[in-house]
Amino acid sequence: MSRDSAHYPRQKPVPTGIRGRCPRCGEGRLFAGFLTLNERCQTCCLDFDFADSGDGPAVFVILIIGFVIAAGALLLELAYAPPIWLHAVLWPPLVLIFSLGLLRPMKGVMIALQFVNQARPGEIRGEIRTDTEPKA
Repeated sequence: MSRDSAHYPRQKPVPTGIRGRCPRCGEGRLFAGFLTLNERCQTCCLDFDFADSGDGPAVFVILIIGFVIAAGALLLELAYAPPIWLHAVLWPPLVLIFSLGLLRPMKGVMIALQFVNQARPGEIRGEIRTDTEPKA
């Protein structure tokens, strides 16, 4: 079966990725472990070899969590001026919990977006890029 098979209705990438489901059929599980992908979808047999999210999900998680935690720490400091030990006890566990909670859904969304947009390395507008040197 091809990736762009017309047998399946088009899935919305964000909800499908957040749920960790197959980007083609929306039914099969995307993940075998916490961040480990299945080899293929159990429902539609889509091969997940195309999926390479790289560091993208981690970067988005770092940016989102960094903003939320920094804003929270600043607001807490301005409103209550708690002792420094309270910051040291409160924020690291929240960073860990939020980061682990967001990493899998973000990876699922990135993979679903790769599938929907048919993203492949080294391609521009569907054509394989062969020139690696700049033109003079």
